[in-house]
Amino acid sequence: MALKIGSAPDSWGVWFPEDPRQIPWSRCLDEIAEAGYEWTELGPYGYLPTDLTTLKHELGRRNLKACAAFAMAPMEESQRWVDLENQVLGAGELLAGLNATYLVLIDDLYSDPSTGELIAPRELNDEAWKHLIETAHKVARLADEKFGLQVVFHPHAETHVEFEPQIERFLDDTDPGEIKICLDIGHHAYRGGDPIAFMRKHHDRIPYLHLKSVDPRKQQEVQEQKIPFGEAVAGNVFCEPSEGSVDFGAFRDLLLELNYDGFAVVEQDMYPCDFDRPFPIAKRTRKYLSDIGLG
Repeated sequence: MALKIGSAPDSWGVWFPEDPRQIPWSRCLDEIAEAGYEWTELGPYGYLPTDLTTLKHELGRRNLKACAAFAMAPMEESQRWVDLENQVLGAGELLAGLNATYLVLIDDLYSDPSTGELIAPRELNDEAWKHLIETAHKVARLADEKFGLQVVFHPHAETHVEFEPQIERFLDDTDPGEIKICLDIGHHAYRGGDPIAFMRKHHDRIPYLHLKSVDPRKQQEVQEQKIPFGEAVAGNVFCEPSEGSVDFGAFRDLLLELNYDGFAVVEQDMYPCDFDRPFPIAKRTRKYLSDIGLG
């Protein structure tokens, strides 16, 4: 197994290009490197410097390498294509210049992350689903043809591809030669799925992982009280891998069995958070993963 362990600004409470409740990007990069990570995602386009020369210098002086960035928009809404295209073009140019391989694609939330108010239907009708699939292929072709990037689609809580049947439908409806999957094992467990069984079944479509776990007691509260995703994250429903419901030992054993050689990016959702909180968690997580034989 040649697993490449990375981190992401998400583990430092970063969700948006700009937000005063988010840690300054320079401190985020400093702490990712100091915590012992070699690889990092770039986060939302515009959080880190968008000038390639500057970004290359800032990563290089910290001995960091880029593995991916993400683009996120309501993929079923044709009128939002320009926004998504701009994210793909901006992030794609940076990733290509940094010799990265992957672009993570995410459908936008159907709820407001701050208030929990529904801003779109929880489930798509057939016509909207068809448009989501078409958009995924459109992004994949753009990223490949212009930048040589592989798109990995991220099933995400409170989006239109979050539960296992929806993910299975997405896999059935997309071209495996064009679109792979970023399996977020924490989000998969958060929505009641079995990430280990799913990884075993679909590993040929999963070259990219997000590593996180879920506090089972808080997850039960979320389900029973229908707590919105943003509120659940702020309440620390996602926890350190050593403390949650995901069996990391069993997951490690599966990766060894599969001789998995992809990326595994630690991504512990914690927006918003105190600026001093992420770094100690990141150090403990890096040590825990190393101690159990993951990277």
